[in-house]
Amino acid sequence: MSMFCYQCQETAQNKGCTIKGVCGKTSDVANLQDLLIFLLKGISRCTVKLRQEGFEVSAHANRFVMESLFMTITNANFDKERFVKRISEAITLREKQKETLKQNGIEIIDHLHCDCMTWTGNTPGEMEEKAATVGILQTANEDIRSLRELLTYGVKGIAAYAEHASNLGYEQENIYSFIQEALVATIQDLSAEELTAWVPKCGEYGVKTMALLDKANTLTYGNPEITKVNIGVRNNPAILISGHDLRDMQDLLEQTEGTGVDVYTHSEMLPAHYYPAFKKYSHFIGNYGNAWWKQNEEFESFNGVIIFTTN
Repeated sequence: MSMFCYQCQETAQNKGCTIKGVCGKTSDVANLQDLLIFLLKGISRCTVKLRQEGFEVSAHANRFVMESLFMTITNANFDKERFVKRISEAITLREKQKETLKQNGIEIIDHLHCDCMTWTGNTPGEMEEKAATVGILQTANEDIRSLRELLTYGVKGIAAYAEHASNLGYEQENIYSFIQEALVATIQDLSAEELTAWVPKCGEYGVKTMALLDKANTLTYGNPEITKVNIGVRNNPAILISGHDLRDMQDLLEQTEGTGVDVYTHSEMLPAHYYPAFKKYSHFIGNYGNAWWKQNEEFESFNGVIIFTTN
């Protein structure tokens, strides 16, 4: 088995992708994603301990964990070189956090039997070799494995919402701290009952993070309004934008204003039309195409530039 991934509802035979992802993700990238998550748990052990001892965690560490989790969600990033670089950055950040603990006389007693705090590797080969030993299936008990992964996927979702909110300048320290505490919980020797208790807590923080994102969106772009959306096209040069990052939408409209270039949304960016702030742009024309899963054929027929924002 060259990989194992079952984080989406479209996995092979509804059990898990073991050779290549149905989404197109290759085994080497899938394994490097597992290694990145593994190292985030080491970073989180440090940040959780710092908070317990009354110290602040840097904004860089908080955002690094959040952004790295977001990188590993389904269909978000299949760039192997990017993950190799990110893994190196994770090791550097972890060592910096360990040095901060040492300078403040704080010791972490290592009773978790997990080398996420100590493993280092410099080359893609070393990383791929280690990645094969830290994947999902390393947890033998299926119930424990499922609960650990359910919690992991939950914090990935929280990270996605939090990243969009942070792009608009809205962040909450307690969301970052929960993400990191939850990652540490997945390497502790917790029972199924104890892990189950983490799941509704994760849901609670998911709702808190969605509320933060809603606040960020509405305070920045206004309260959404029921809106008629044009589904026709004009003959001007055009850009098609998809995804969910409204800050990218704003930047695109600002940069194309007065250029004679029209802007259309596709599927996932359709909600942008109901925010009042975007309605002032006369070159924001409408929506092109249908559901997200028709992207391949509809992007092929769109005679213009296409921009993907975040998944």
